[in-house]
Amino acid sequence: MNAMAWAIWITGLPGSGKTTITREVQHLLSGERLKILQLEEVRKIVTPQPKYTEEERDIVYASLAYMAKVLTECGINVIVDATANRKRYRDLARQLIPNFAEIYVKCTLEICIERESTRVTKYSPKGIYKSAGAKSTTVPGINVPYEESNNPEVVIDSEKIDPQEAAESIVKRIGELFNGN
Repeated sequence: MNAMAWAIWITGLPGSGKTTITREVQHLLSGERLKILQLEEVRKIVTPQPKYTEEERDIVYASLAYMAKVLTECGINVIVDATANRKRYRDLARQLIPNFAEIYVKCTLEICIERESTRVTKYSPKGIYKSAGAKSTTVPGINVPYEESNNPEVVIDSEKIDPQEAAESIVKRIGELFNGN
């Protein structure tokens, strides 16, 4: 895959499998110039004491889109691993980045809650679904909406296929979209 650099945004509810699938894609593309932009890693820099407000989300997601744009302009492929609960966040990236694709990881809220309760994570906050009842905490799918894309380039049903299969289908689609393979 030596064409112009590309960016993909792997989106879905917290606990849907985004990060696991991202790692599998990264493994399959190990020979590529590739950078993973993890939402919570970036959030710690952009908003060190996050309040998870709409305004703050606008800033963090715009930062992710802009970072992805700059990296692709430098010839580095990018995977954005972020919920991006509003379509406008992903649409901004689509506007900024010529070679862009959205990957929607579909999963029921019930399964996401179950997975999130046992997941081990480096950057993401623990117990996000449990914290949704707190007055100041907003969680996509619970007390703020998750807006599905109208036309994602790839839809992964993470309840039906495993992360390896998901990654293989994403890499295949990247090849078709950006390299004519």
